[in-house]
Amino acid sequence: MTRPGLGTQLRTLLELLDGELESIYTEEGLDYRPRFTPVLRALLDESPLTVGQIAAKTGISQPAATQTLNLMLARDWVEPQADPADARRRLYAPSAKALEALPRLQAIWAATGGAARGLDAELSTPLSALLDEAIAALRNRSFPQRRRDAAVALSSRSKKA
Repeated sequence: MTRPGLGTQLRTLLELLDGELESIYTEEGLDYRPRFTPVLRALLDESPLTVGQIAAKTGISQPAATQTLNLMLARDWVEPQADPADARRRLYAPSAKALEALPRLQAIWAATGGAARGLDAELSTPLSALLDEAIAALRNRSFPQRRRDAAVALSSRSKKA
């Protein structure tokens, strides 16, 4: 059997983590998705924030932050506000629903953190450390650049053969 590619492995890992975590939120009666957590935590630390500020604080791309905020708006986890300094920009803050659910969310987050530490302890290399390394390496040299380098290396090998 062929070993799955890196992308397939990452999607499987995310499915196992986020999919099962989403079911925990559902069991708790919360219409909440794991991808909301970094955005909500950023807004709980400081709000209101712009999309760009949220992206910077969470380390996600601006399009991903926009998409997540739109999902959160549709489910009433954030509320938009007008930016008094620039009418073209929107600011976001946690909604009343988010603040009311916060104790339940924090309990889930604490248990999730414990579960992640337990998973790290079972692995030969902690997954969180390995992911930090992979993210840093890809920020240093992107995957498209790595792919181009590999294609060049393969091409020169085939010319020599």
